[in-house]
Amino acid sequence: MSLYARPVSKRDYYEVLGVPRGAGPDELKKAFRALARELHPDRNPDDPAAEEAFKEAAEAYQVLSDPAQRERYDRFGHAAFEAGGGPGPADFGGIGEIFEGLIGEIIGGRRRKRQGEDVELELTVSFEEAALGAEKRVAVAKPVPCATCEGSGAKPGTAVRTCGQCDGKGEVRFQRRLFSTNRKCAACNGSGKKIETPCKTCRGGGLVEGEETLAVRIPPGVEDGATRTIRGAGAPGPGGNGDLLVTIRIEAHPLFQRDGADVLCTVPVSFPQAVLGDTLEVPTLEGSVRMKLPPATQSGRMFRLRGKGIPVYGGMGKGDQLVTILVEVPEKVSRKQRKLIAELADELGTETHPQRQSFLTKLKELLE
Repeated sequence: MSLYARPVSKRDYYEVLGVPRGAGPDELKKAFRALARELHPDRNPDDPAAEEAFKEAAEAYQVLSDPAQRERYDRFGHAAFEAGGGPGPADFGGIGEIFEGLIGEIIGGRRRKRQGEDVELELTVSFEEAALGAEKRVAVAKPVPCATCEGSGAKPGTAVRTCGQCDGKGEVRFQRRLFSTNRKCAACNGSGKKIETPCKTCRGGGLVEGEETLAVRIPPGVEDGATRTIRGAGAPGPGGNGDLLVTIRIEAHPLFQRDGADVLCTVPVSFPQAVLGDTLEVPTLEGSVRMKLPPATQSGRMFRLRGKGIPVYGGMGKGDQLVTILVEVPEKVSRKQRKLIAELADELGTETHPQRQSFLTKLKELLE
């Protein structure tokens, strides 16, 4: 017995679709799409049981997706339609419409002519360009109309006839029992035309490999790996051009790192600057700014420059710049400097280093 064999008595419509009785319109549609993919004749050739199972699912969806019919069904069950007032088998001409409207685009029932192929490329931009936005010009390698025949595919001076198999549509209707779908015409390979004498340059294809320069807008705040889609900038096709898919790659910056919409920056300072305080020149995306460093600043302390970060993607404000202070210890000192530092250490003692004093106290307690 086939997996899709339909029982003699009608099953509950909710059971057919595999949804609870309180399912909403989106849940019903999702369940029917899944069944339609599974039961489609192209996936189950010469299987009448699968066709019957799809008919059962479509019937269930037709009733439950209509508020008035669903209310009748919920009250009276299948008896609500026994007197000819519902979607019995003889009244099921709407299956094709449901089929094409819901899942035609998923499993090949497109009515319009085939579009050209999409073209993909990667575009590397600087940290600043990704943060603040820019416009870049890119050279796109893709098929372009043949200059010799102006894209017709025919030798100049010869005629191009309409394909008699598909009447110029590029597709033919394929009927299988209950279902009908559109398929690319094999006689003209979907072009809708017949060429008697092909162009020698493009060999009748109408296209040659070429290059086109386009402007690509980089929006402020774009993330690394984001894809920009430029409609109609892809390869040509009978139903129009495909799209250009541009993947953004962001170069590393020597000073900045990114955390969402915030910019991270580490600024080294000397020991005297950290102890006495100073005014620092801090780089930002929009130029240097002056930042006050208070006395007794510890290494690792972070300061926030509000609004100096990256615009939030979509135009909802800006992030901040987070500046981390790094107190730099000299790698080389002279004899005189060493003596002065030793004198300073004796003069400061441990009372001026509370964190060090706390550490030593805890270490002593641990050892005891």
